[in-house]
Amino acid sequence: MTRPIELWYWPTPNGWKVSIALEEMGLPYEMKPVNIGAGEQFAPAFQAISPNGRMPAIVDPDGPDGMPLSIFESGAILQYLGAKTGKFYPHDLRGKAEVDQWLFWQVGGLGPMAGQTHHFRQYAPAIIRDQRQIAYGVRRYTDETHRLYGVLDRRLADRDFLAGEYSIADMASWPWILPQLQGQNLDEFPHLSAWVKRVGERPGVVAGRALGEALRGNLASSDKAAEAARKVLFGQRAR
Repeated sequence: MTRPIELWYWPTPNGWKVSIALEEMGLPYEMKPVNIGAGEQFAPAFQAISPNGRMPAIVDPDGPDGMPLSIFESGAILQYLGAKTGKFYPHDLRGKAEVDQWLFWQVGGLGPMAGQTHHFRQYAPAIIRDQRQIAYGVRRYTDETHRLYGVLDRRLADRDFLAGEYSIADMASWPWILPQLQGQNLDEFPHLSAWVKRVGERPGVVAGRALGEALRGNLASSDKAAEAARKVLFGQRAR
């Protein structure tokens, strides 16, 4: 492979999954920033790549048939990259199933629930003055995130990584473990805490997590730029 993969990206947990994978797999790539706070995800050119209007997305100029291939949804991207390179994604059916179930657990559970925790704990207080209106949401999603941390902690009690060997399942879940933002205490989850440290020390994870960090803003702040970004990001309806 000689031509770089286009990574349509913004530095968020979902974006970090793919930047980490590209770094870990040693694939050449070119970052294409998608400023989600400015509404760039709604541009027709981007939605031609990502019909859901969400990043990350990739364009592989050297697809399976030698033609360009675009992929949206982080889980699908991780599966594709793992299959393309033969790295961090087993070839055998049993091993693949082991990875897939934890990958889907993340995209269907940990990510959405932790994302709602972020929303109600960080962003909603800047939008809604009466904090009583959001108290249930804070409690509901903080508790569910706590439950999911417990699932990970039990899983990691007798293994170093989620599917045995380090895999795309670990790359998917690791970016979403942000205890300070999610009202959690890792001291309650020693096996999870050790895994967070173990994965976080990998050079590819360090590099992927750092990609575009300077682009990040604080959506929870009270300044006008953050307020404008929240209006773009939250309360979207069909277009």
